[in-house]
Amino acid sequence: SGGGAEGSTLFQSPAAVGGWSLFLFSLLLYATPSMTFSLKNCTISYSENPSDMSVMCFNYSLVSIPDDIPRNSTTLDLGMNSISTINTTDLRNLSKLKFLCINNNMVFEVNDGSFADLEQLQTLLMDANQLTNLTDHILKTLQLKSNRLQNPLRRFSITRDKFPHLQSLDFTKCTYNIEWDVANTTFLRSLTSLHLSGLQINLATYRVMINSTDSLQTLVMSSMGTGLAKHLVHVSCFKPSLRILKVQFCEIHSVDDNLLQPCYRLTELRITASQMSKMSEQSLSSMTRLRVLGLIGNWLPKVPLTVRGLSTLETLALNSNHITELNCLDFANMTKLKELDLEYNYIFRLQECVFQNLQNLRVLNIGKNSIFALENSFKVNMQKLEILNLRSNDAMSFKRGEFRNLSSLRFLDLQSKIRYIVYNNAFEGLDHLQALSVSTYRYKKELFHGLKHLQNLTLHLTFHWNWMRSGLNNDPPFSSLPNLKRLKLKVYNRLLFTHIYPDLLSGLDCLEDFSADNFFQKAVHPDTFKYTPHLQSLQIIYCELSVLPPELFHHIPKLQVLDLSKNNFRSLDFLAQSNLMELSQLIITENKLSIINETIFLMLPSLRYLDLMDNPLTCECTNAGFNLWVHYNTQTQVVNGYQYPCAFPVGEQGRKFLDFDAHSCWVDASFICFISTSSLIVFVLFTSLFYNSLRWHVVYAYYLFLAFLYDTKNRKRGVHYQYDAFISYNVQDEEWVYREMLPVLEGEQGWRLCLHHRDFEPGKPIVDNITDAIYGSRKTICVISRCYLQSEWCSREIQMASFRLFDEQKDVLVLVFLEDIPSWQLSPHHRMRKVLKKRTYLSWTRFAPQTGLFWQNLNRALRTGDKEKDPDRGKNIKHVVIFREKRNLL
Repeated sequence: SGGGAEGSTLFQSPAAVGGWSLFLFSLLLYATPSMTFSLKNCTISYSENPSDMSVMCFNYSLVSIPDDIPRNSTTLDLGMNSISTINTTDLRNLSKLKFLCINNNMVFEVNDGSFADLEQLQTLLMDANQLTNLTDHILKTLQLKSNRLQNPLRRFSITRDKFPHLQSLDFTKCTYNIEWDVANTTFLRSLTSLHLSGLQINLATYRVMINSTDSLQTLVMSSMGTGLAKHLVHVSCFKPSLRILKVQFCEIHSVDDNLLQPCYRLTELRITASQMSKMSEQSLSSMTRLRVLGLIGNWLPKVPLTVRGLSTLETLALNSNHITELNCLDFANMTKLKELDLEYNYIFRLQECVFQNLQNLRVLNIGKNSIFALENSFKVNMQKLEILNLRSNDAMSFKRGEFRNLSSLRFLDLQSKIRYIVYNNAFEGLDHLQALSVSTYRYKKELFHGLKHLQNLTLHLTFHWNWMRSGLNNDPPFSSLPNLKRLKLKVYNRLLFTHIYPDLLSGLDCLEDFSADNFFQKAVHPDTFKYTPHLQSLQIIYCELSVLPPELFHHIPKLQVLDLSKNNFRSLDFLAQSNLMELSQLIITENKLSIINETIFLMLPSLRYLDLMDNPLTCECTNAGFNLWVHYNTQTQVVNGYQYPCAFPVGEQGRKFLDFDAHSCWVDASFICFISTSSLIVFVLFTSLFYNSLRWHVVYAYYLFLAFLYDTKNRKRGVHYQYDAFISYNVQDEEWVYREMLPVLEGEQGWRLCLHHRDFEPGKPIVDNITDAIYGSRKTICVISRCYLQSEWCSREIQMASFRLFDEQKDVLVLVFLEDIPSWQLSPHHRMRKVLKKRTYLSWTRFAPQTGLFWQNLNRALRTGDKEKDPDRGKNIKHVVIFREKRNLL
C-alpha cells in the first residue's frame, strides 16, 4: 500500500475490522432503494435550489449521450465530446430540461423525434458539429426561444409552422453556402435574433435569410471579409425592425462617413476584433438613438472623435485597444454615460479633467493599464460612481482622501502584482463601500478606518505580518470592520508570515465566508474561529496542512462549505468529531488521501457534495467500504467519482477506483471462520434440542412408515395370516402370559399365538420381526401394565398395531389391562388414549373372581372379524366388558 490513515481510530473502516463488518455495512447501503448521485461520466453542479439541477458532461471524451442523466435535470452540457449521433431514446424522459448544449462534437445525424420529450426546452446549442441537413421533422415539438446551429449545414428547410416561439437562430459556424428554404416568412414570426457567419455564403443568400425575418431586432455578423461585411451592414440597416448590430472578426479596418449612415435606428452597435484602426469624424453622426457602443479588441490609438457627439450614449466599451492617453474633451458631451470600460489599454496617466462631465457614471473600469498617478482625477463630481476598477496598473500610491468625493462607491478593486502604496485613511469618505480588493506593501490599523459598512474584503498580502501581536497591538487587525461578511487573505511570500495569533478574526461577529490562501503555516490554532460563530463557508488552501484539531470547528456549527484543497491531508478522521451537522459541501482535492474512512461521512448528515479529485487512492480492501459508499450512497454526490484513478498498489495503476471489486473483500479468513463456527454451534444446539424433545416422534414416524410399506405390500400379495394373534407384553409380565394366557388360548381354545421369544426369526432385525408378527396375525393382544407402559419396544408395538387398526378399520387390536392404571399415568401415551376412546378393552383385575368369563370375552374378541370361525362376522362388538366407571380407567 502506498499510504495509511493517520489520526484517531475511534471510527474504523468496515474493511479495517474484517469482512463481517464490511458485509453489514454493505447491507445498510443496499437497504435504501434510491438512485445514487455519483454519475459515471458527468457532474451535477451544486445548487441551493433543489429544483435547479445542472448536469455538466463537458469534455469527458463521450461518444454517446450517457444513460444516467437524472430525469429532473434542467441544464445539460455535453460540449467538447465526440458524440456523432443523437438517437431517439438518448434524451427520453428529460421533460424538465430547459438548456441543452451539444457544442463541439461530431454530430452528423439527429434521428427524428430525438427531442420529442423536451417539452420545456428553451435553448439548444449545437455549435461546431457536422450536421448538413436540418428539417422541422427533427425538432418537431420544440418550443425554442434560442437556437445555435453552428454546423456545416447545406440546407435549412421549414415547410410547416412548427416554431411559433423560436426567438434566436445562430449559424455562426455554418461555413457552406446554405440552401435556405422557408416557405412562409410567418413561420419565423417570433425570430428576433439572427447570427450569421462565413466567407463561403454569398450576399444573395444572406439577403434571403434576413428578409425571411420580419421581426428581426438583433443581427450578429462574424468572420466575413471586408467587402461582404460592409455590404451586409449597409443592407441590414435598411430593415426597419433592426435595433442591435454586432460585427466581429470581420476585418473592417476603417469606417467612413457613409457605411453606417442607414443605421440611424440602432440603439446598440458593437464592432469587435475587426482590426479597426480608424473611424471618420462623421461616421456615427446619424446615430442619434445609440445608447450602447462597443469598439472592443481593435487597434484604435485614441478615443475616436466621432464619439464626442453621442450625447445619448449610456455604455461605452473601448477596452483592448491601443489607447495611450485620454483627452479632457474625449467624454465631454456624454452626460448620460453610465458605464465606461477602458481596460487593457496603454494609458499611463489620468488628467484631472478627464471625467469631469460624467456626473451619471456608475461603472468605471481602467484596470490593466500603465497608470502611475491619478492626479486628482477622482476629486471631480462623480457622486454616482458605484464600481471602480484600478487593478494591475503601475506602482500607484493612494493618499488620504483620494476617494473622498466618491461617496456612492460600492466596489473598489486595487489588486496588483506590483504592490500599491495605500496611506492611512486613504479610504476616508467611502461610507457606502461594500467590497474592497487591495494589494498593499504595509498594514496599520488605520488602513480600514471609516469602512464600517464594508462587507467583502480581499487582502493580497505582500508585507511582513509578524509585528501584529496581541501584546503589542491591543486592537486585532480587522476590529474596525464590524459588518464584514467575506474575508479573503492571500499570501504571496510565506516567509513574511512567521506566526498567526488566535485573535486574528476578533471583532468579525458577522463573518460568513473566510478564505485563507497560503496563509496558515502547517497548523491552525483551535480558537481561530472563536470570534466568527456565523461562519458558513471556510476555505483553507495551499497551507501544507496535514491535520486539523476537531475543536477548530466547534466554534462554527453553521458551517456549510469546507474547502481544504491543495494541502497534505492523509486522513479525514478529524471530521468525525467536528460536529458539522450542517456541512453540505466538502472539497478536499489535491491532498494525500489514500485510505478514506467512509464512516466519517455518516457523521456529516447534511453532506450533499464531495470532491476528492487528485488524491492517491488505494484500490485494496482497506478502501472497500469507501468504494461501496461511493457506489450506493443516495445522498452525497461524489464529484467525478467514476474518474478517480488507482494510485496503489502499482499493479492497479491505470484502472479506475470504482472498477475495483470491493465485494470480493467480503470473503476473508475471519469471515469464513465466523460463519463456520456459527453454523457448527447452531447445528449442535439444534441436534441436542431435537434429541431431547423430538427423537421419539421421528422414531415413531419411521415405524409407521415401515408399517405402511409392509401393509401395502401384503395387500398386493394377498398374504394369509400365519397366526391368530400376536401377544405384545413386557418381560415382567411373561409369567402371567405363560401361566394364565397360553394354557387357555392355545390349550383349551386352540388359537395359534405368536410370542416373540418363541416365534421371532433369529438374526432378523427386531423391527422387521415385530412388523411381520403384527401383519402376519389376525389380531394383536397388548397385555398392558405399568411395566408395559415404560417399555420402549412395547410402546412401538402398540403404536404399529394402532396404525394397522386405523388403516384397515378392523378389530385387529385387543387391549388387556393386568392392573388398574389411573388416567394421569395414561396421559403421556396419547396414542393409547386415542385407542381407548374408540375400541373395547378387557380388565383382568375386574374379572379376577370369575376368570372364566374373562377368557370367554377374550375368545369372542379374537373371533371378531374372522370369516372361518366367527359366525357373527360383520357385527361390530362394541362392549366386551361392562364396568362401573369407565372414567376411572381413562
